[in-house]
Amino acid sequence: MNEKTCAACDCPLDDTAIEVRVGGQTVEVCCEECAVKLRQAHASATASLHGGAAA
Repeated sequence: MNEKTCAACDCPLDDTAIEVRVGGQTVEVCCEECAVKLRQAHASATASLHGGAAA
């Protein structure tokens, strides 16, 4: 059996999974909190790669 897990926290996914588009790909997360965390992490990583705000 191939169990799906949340892209943000690795919790098992059920029928309430949320699809999130990040970096041109669609991934599934378990809740809105994980969706927000994933979007923020991607935005931060993208800003770092493109010379975003200095620390």
